[in-house]
Amino acid sequence: MEPDKEPVSAFDVAREAGVSQSAVSRAFTPGASVAVETRERILTTAEKLGYRPNPLARALLRGRSNIVGVGVGDLANPFFVQTLQLLADALDAAGLRLMLFPAQGGSQAEPSVSEILHYRIDALVLLSVSPSSDLTEQCRRARVPVIHFNRTTPARDASCVVGDNSTGARAIAAHLLAGGHLSLAFIAGTADSSTNAEREAGFCGYLAEHGAPPPIREYGEYAFEQSMAAARRLLLRKDRPDAIFCANDTMAIAAITVARHEFGLDVGREVSIAGYDDVPMAAWPGFALTTFSQPATQMVEATVRLILALRAVSDGHERVVCPGELVVRSSTRPVGRGSCPRR
Repeated sequence: MEPDKEPVSAFDVAREAGVSQSAVSRAFTPGASVAVETRERILTTAEKLGYRPNPLARALLRGRSNIVGVGVGDLANPFFVQTLQLLADALDAAGLRLMLFPAQGGSQAEPSVSEILHYRIDALVLLSVSPSSDLTEQCRRARVPVIHFNRTTPARDASCVVGDNSTGARAIAAHLLAGGHLSLAFIAGTADSSTNAEREAGFCGYLAEHGAPPPIREYGEYAFEQSMAAARRLLLRKDRPDAIFCANDTMAIAAITVARHEFGLDVGREVSIAGYDDVPMAAWPGFALTTFSQPATQMVEATVRLILALRAVSDGHERVVCPGELVVRSSTRPVGRGSCPRR
């Protein structure tokens, strides 16, 4: 068995082509000054030897890796899958690359600090992951800016990009009250999630302001199975609610599944169910879910803008709120004239 061969280096190409290593570097750098004949000789030699420049090593020589770390705790959530695709495309267009760091244990956990900082990333984006003070402090010392996506943080010097959770939840509450609902429920996500807290506060606040009783609360933990169980508990009550607002679309789709297939209810007439995010599945005819959209494209654009700005000034910070819109479909009861059009 032959021993593993060392990869071909720029030194090998330079020696074979009879040029300096700096000439090899310039030949692979767009816009760099190098004679046409020299460039062709270097590229031909590199092809013959099987040389490929190491973009990470070249970037580190310039003091940047051009890698953005992304920590995510819930890859089962379609909103985050959609966000990751948009973020990868937007970073690529900006000349950056995405490196995924899964947080084992969901939003209650976080990626490994040593693993993140080992790669000398230019920035860290956390998708609904609550970081520990240790992660935040070590990133600060390493001058790695941290951006919270779809999650706020009490830290004053932290950057975050979020949807307008309170406004969206209030819009859902207004829509359900306009549909004549008298008994409402809320299926919450995780108790420590700022996103969940803002949506619940907005929903309950609007109900209280308009003389409606507080909603019955159950927890779905942003997960399908737990949300099915939460919906069962609600629909088995003697005082069964006639409308359910879920803190995200995954939980709302779980509630629709239970209401329709286990209880035989006509969703949109006997019980209204609304969600939040407007993931692609929400528009499927089988669900036709009324929801409040999270503007994923605008949120990703704002995140990339922040990354580029914070790479230059790593101690800066900004809070960006991206507005969404109420999307009314047939999972909720129709209301009178002047309501949002059904889709």
